[in-house]
Amino acid sequence: MSKIRVVHYINQFFAGIGGEEKADVKPSIAESIPPVSKQLEGKLGEDFEIVATVICGDGYFNENIEGASEEVLDMIKSNNPELFIAGPAFNAGRYGVACGTITSVVKNRLNIPCVTGMYIENPGADMYKKEIYIVETANSAAGMRKSLPKMAKLAAKLAKGEKIGTPDEEGYLERGVRENFFSDKRGSKRAVEMLISKINGEKFTTEYPMPNFDRVDPNPAIADISKATVAVCTSGGIVPKGNPDKIESSSASKYGEYDITGLDYLTSEGWETAHGGYDPSYANENPNRVLPVDALRELEKEGVIGKLHNKFYSTVGNGTAVASSKAYASEYAQKLKDDGVDAVIMTST
Repeated sequence: MSKIRVVHYINQFFAGIGGEEKADVKPSIAESIPPVSKQLEGKLGEDFEIVATVICGDGYFNENIEGASEEVLDMIKSNNPELFIAGPAFNAGRYGVACGTITSVVKNRLNIPCVTGMYIENPGADMYKKEIYIVETANSAAGMRKSLPKMAKLAAKLAKGEKIGTPDEEGYLERGVRENFFSDKRGSKRAVEMLISKINGEKFTTEYPMPNFDRVDPNPAIADISKATVAVCTSGGIVPKGNPDKIESSSASKYGEYDITGLDYLTSEGWETAHGGYDPSYANENPNRVLPVDALRELEKEGVIGKLHNKFYSTVGNGTAVASSKAYASEYAQKLKDDGVDAVIMTST
């Protein structure tokens, strides 16, 4: 009996090529199956064989999403897979976006079972959890030992056409899919039992989980904006020409701090956007369209605001994890407070 053919997708790090300095490597098929793919094959069992591992640098994939998707798809397709597995990506943002993107493409174009894995706060998870199976993993590769068996178990069930259980049973992220079922208890009785469990502090599982929104109480309004120091920050990726801090075009791992002392406006000769995912030509032609230094200087001269702060903070919002965004904001918000800033205008794309 022939084995089920599997193709595995990984990034440059797990292929052993290198870290961030090798994130620009183009797609290729590994000459020999890398160790992580061998481990996965062992977890899948004797009915499966990983016939190829496709490798692509995270930077290359995210900066060329459409073209890279086609390149990787062609390599996957050439090996006639019956099952596709990507990652796991853990909490690596660009890796997660790549895994989610290519898993979605393979599922829709090749119509074969597909599985990937990542941490729940990975931006790729939020982008793709409703259309593909994403096994929930730890936030770092330290969780590899537990992640691979979970991914392999779900992938094997999909490949063999077995019934897939609930997210809790199988370990994948909720996809928003609801199925009718027959219960030996009517709804009102189940609801009362859950309520009693909740009141008693006992464990229970709701049948209709509510979304969890992050709520932030607004600060009091500025009493006199004409005396306030106002700063402008952006997730639109405006950076000095050449992007000296190498802020990534997607899934940014950092933010930049830049001085605008004495500048009445931003010029195309001195500034540009590092942001991917939208046409940058208008922002590069006139960076003030994203970071309105020109308009704020006018308000400063007219006395509408007290003064424009001499620094701004910038990162890229495209695919950047919520946890990362919170960490960046917490850090530079403290810097702004220390500098006596009264208000901040946050711009995007």
